[in-house]
Amino acid sequence: MRAANILHLGIKELRSLLRDPVMLVLIVFAFTFSVYSSATTMPETLNRAPIAIVDEDRSPLSARIVDAFQPPFFLPPDLIDFGQMDARMDAGRDTFALVIPAGFQRDILSGQPAVVQLNVDATRITQAFSGGGYVQAIVTAEVQEFANRHRGDANLPVDLVLRARFNPELDNARFGSVMEIISNVTMLSIILAGAALIRERERGTIEHLLSMPVTPLEIMIAKVWSMGTVVLLASAASLSVVVQGLLGVPVEGSVLLFLSGAALHMFATTSLGIMLATFARSMPQFGLLLVLVLLPLQMLSGGVTPRESMPLAVQTLMLAAPDTHFVMLAQAILYRGAGIGIVWPQFLALAAIGAILFAIALARFRRTIGAMV
Repeated sequence: MRAANILHLGIKELRSLLRDPVMLVLIVFAFTFSVYSSATTMPETLNRAPIAIVDEDRSPLSARIVDAFQPPFFLPPDLIDFGQMDARMDAGRDTFALVIPAGFQRDILSGQPAVVQLNVDATRITQAFSGGGYVQAIVTAEVQEFANRHRGDANLPVDLVLRARFNPELDNARFGSVMEIISNVTMLSIILAGAALIRERERGTIEHLLSMPVTPLEIMIAKVWSMGTVVLLASAASLSVVVQGLLGVPVEGSVLLFLSGAALHMFATTSLGIMLATFARSMPQFGLLLVLVLLPLQMLSGGVTPRESMPLAVQTLMLAAPDTHFVMLAQAILYRGAGIGIVWPQFLALAAIGAILFAIALARFRRTIGAMV
């Protein structure tokens, strides 16, 4: 194995990437607009939800309840008749429809059981999931204040003091932006490495390489270091410019330590991308394989939901995936400021998984080349 061959082959891969505008646009989009939108377009609380109210009571209490639904949680409510409710929800105009029955205030003042009906459009899952609790809290607060004849906080027997660690403002941008970078590192390293091999096969340049004094090991290492370097530099720029600069999200730990872990992770994922490319005969086939691989990696690695909430069998199985360990070390470093003394097990696991995937990909690559000779 000659270092000069690996260097020149890697430079060839970089030049080939520069002549591929689609891949360049994908890289720029993934580490700029995609990161920014993930941090800003998913509100962590209910925001401007449309609500309609059927007020059949027409009492001071029902008027108070209507006036309580205001921005930013809800849009100003539309007062409608009972006959309009189903048609408006069928048309998608309202997420919530609250029905206040006749005699509601009378029942409250007389101590009789009183019921209001809340209809929810559950297809709007983000608003529907949390909105019911907001509506119940607003109605309950207004009824209690009306019944007690004054506004005031209830004297609770226990005072809960909330101290939020690592994200004191409970800002969703801190989670969304960093996790998007972590997800895109995995996605692009697999895509770029696999696409580099597919391009060689589709353009017929793989035959030219076979006629040169280079080995399959040199060819594969060149693809790994070149594509890995592109993703590593793009992620570092995104973390510095978009996350820390544009979004103002602080990074608690060492960026250099995170990039070291990302480099180990990309050693594994670029090898995985090359291995997938040896099974695919064209870019469309490679794309279908990516769907089967990327979605489980991203959904089950702990980046979307905590691993502890998953079945034990899934947790154990996903320990064989590099994404699981990368998410663990990235969150520990960037969120909690962890050092190498804490994340060294994840570094070791990534190195072991990367070595196994590299060996499998190299064996598959040699077999593919042997079939072409």
